Amino acid sequence: MLRLQLTPYSENPTWHWSGACYSTLDTRSRIEPFDHPMVEHLAATDGRRTLLVVRERVADRTVCDPEVRDLTPAEYDQARDAVTGWPTDFVLVETEPDRPVRVTAGSARTTPLYLATDGTALVGSWDMADLRPHATGLNPKDVSRLLIYRPRYSTETLYRGVHRLTERATAHFGGHLWITYPDPALHRTPRELAPDADVLGAFISTMDTAMDRRPWAEETTLFHLTGGFDSGTVATRAAERYPGRFPTATLLIGGPGREQQIRRRAEIRDRVRFADSDLVVDAMRYLPLSPDCPWVNGRVVNPTEEPLHRPFVEMARSIAAAGARTVVTGLGGDEMVALTQEEEPHKGLGEVTDAQILPWVGPRVPSVLEFADDGIAPPALINSMTLLTLETTAPVLLKHGLWPVHPFADPDMVALGEQLPFAWRELKQLQRRRLAGLGMSDDVVYPVERESFAEVVEHALTTYAPKLFARMLAEGSVLFDEGLVDPDGLRTAVDRLTPGRYVEERDAKILEVLSLHLSATAFLH
Repeated sequence: MLRLQLTPYSENPTWHWSGACYSTLDTRSRIEPFDHPMVEHLAATDGRRTLLVVRERVADRTVCDPEVRDLTPAEYDQARDAVTGWPTDFVLVETEPDRPVRVTAGSARTTPLYLATDGTALVGSWDMADLRPHATGLNPKDVSRLLIYRPRYSTETLYRGVHRLTERATAHFGGHLWITYPDPALHRTPRELAPDADVLGAFISTMDTAMDRRPWAEETTLFHLTGGFDSGTVATRAAERYPGRFPTATLLIGGPGREQQIRRRAEIRDRVRFADSDLVVDAMRYLPLSPDCPWVNGRVVNPTEEPLHRPFVEMARSIAAAGARTVVTGLGGDEMVALTQEEEPHKGLGEVTDAQILPWVGPRVPSVLEFADDGIAPPALINSMTLLTLETTAPVLLKHGLWPVHPFADPDMVALGEQLPFAWRELKQLQRRRLAGLGMSDDVVYPVERESFAEVVEHALTTYAPKLFARMLAEGSVLFDEGLVDPDGLRTAVDRLTPGRYVEERDAKILEVLSLHLSATAFLH
């Protein structure tokens, strides 16, 4: 939600607001907030200490005056305490003469903040591409994690020299960057329900509270309605409360689930009243790896941005062109009702043994993965996989002037899900029963076909990927140089990328190799 440059030990540390950014009198420090109606910023000083905050707005409060206000030391301490207890996304910057600058993130992260330094100044941005000059090479550990689909939430990113400020973490910079993690967040466990427990009533009430933290109910708010349980649950509740106000949008998938997705979305939109506008972008027409894909065109794109980058960029562009400013999603719904290992033993994402199964995995990867969980962030209020997902989603939206809202990622929603008995979380019974209570048919509540982007990935890999891989194998790659991808194994795998030989479970993960290669090529050259 901001871009920054901070130079500690400034001779002129007094901050002022220019109307577009905060800066010190010597202009060596600067903070540029993201310009959006859902974002506000403020600053205060007691004559020595200065705090500057960029944060997501909360409802029923007037927008803060951005001018730097003068406070007494006691008032300053109260203001800082109030900032750190803010219930939505925020970033706090603190400066003080003769002390390192400090940057702290809130717990309800909606947007990322990446940091880097040249030894003199600390720079940061929600867009990792802004930090390209500070990247010194690939980070083998993070690349190895992604190659086997085992992402981890930590201060590390794919590039050496570029760091992530995780939730509740604080970055200290006085010439060297030092990031401290917070204490682990406490979590709840499933409980037995009282005989008269109204689970759906509690769910609806908590969902309303999560939404109403923010001034979201505007004509410029749009709902990402995929037709699935999570986005459907959030969007229908909003339409119940404000009939006819909100437009919707989605990416249309391919394969057997396509017609079912169309039917389910149509029924959801008919059951409760949305605005007439419904943007449908056909992902099969805007394929990843196609000639218009930002990766293929050499654009500098963070590889952890939307894995299906091209169609999501097109959808964001269409949403912004339609006049929307805020996009509400169902992200986080999977994790809210996830089953524990004790309830249902299951493989996690990216087992280390996958390094021996995937033929393109390079010789260096198995040894690097021995330390895959070293240095990861402590448990957060929100599931780490949810935080990573929100981080991949935000940059594409922010680049088009859109602000994301994710009710299922609200801490109160997470806490409710943690306490629900197994029967309400299994197979998303909570969301299914909510939609059934609205009178939805079995086609919506118990769909037969899988709805996913698997066919989009398959078509991209069998249509465009072979030529891109051929160029990669001919020209070389930093992934080969680092021993992270084996060219011989990759060549064998690429030979199978034909419509008749493609097998999703075996071949789909190779998309990660190409996205990493194309992104790293642009980022490091």
